[in-house]
Amino acid sequence: MTEKLTNAQIAWRAAQDIADGAYVNLGIGFPEMVAKFQPSGRQAIFHTENGVLNFGESPAEGEEDWDLINAGKKAITLKPGASFFHHADSFAMVRGGHLDIAILGAYEVAENGDLANWSTGPKGVPAVGGAMDLVHGAKRVAVITDHVTKDGRPKLVKRCSFPLTGVGCVTRIYTSLAVVDIESQRFVLREKLPKLSLETLQAVTGAELLVDGTVGDLIVPEV
Repeated sequence: MTEKLTNAQIAWRAAQDIADGAYVNLGIGFPEMVAKFQPSGRQAIFHTENGVLNFGESPAEGEEDWDLINAGKKAITLKPGASFFHHADSFAMVRGGHLDIAILGAYEVAENGDLANWSTGPKGVPAVGGAMDLVHGAKRVAVITDHVTKDGRPKLVKRCSFPLTGVGCVTRIYTSLAVVDIESQRFVLREKLPKLSLETLQAVTGAELLVDGTVGDLIVPEV
């Protein structure tokens, strides 16, 4: 099995499900790519927990203003109406349920919606950031991730083996091979790559994939 989506294509697919006007927090790193792929006619309002609301695309190289950064310390631009606020106020927005969606990366996601994305154990470098607040403060939590680890182990599992970020918090997973919902503590397959058989996909998934109705083709552009 060699065909899979790139990180940019996974981010593109996740962006297609963000409603116009939604308040969105993107996790540090890979999830930040989602902001590049807003569908025509729709515009999300992006929040960064270090205190900016309604930031825009990354500036051109050499045009960065390093007073304007996101939580991942990357340079950002501002859109009309952008606002600045104290770190505490930013987390009050998160904890107060004012974000429509948080899109995060993952080391593992369990079929019951548990998320592990901040530590791989004693040998790893822990970096929880605001994720523990986001996963229980946002109205919806989605994950974007490769379907398997670099050494081929499933990242969608029966139960997480790494320290948890949140319990029962994830509702949808966008992977390099499929789109999977979590419903009633089970993985439900919604889309998969057209050339990928269900049997092959199941073989690289660490828990049963349920099929409820028609499974759509996961088709994305070259981005």
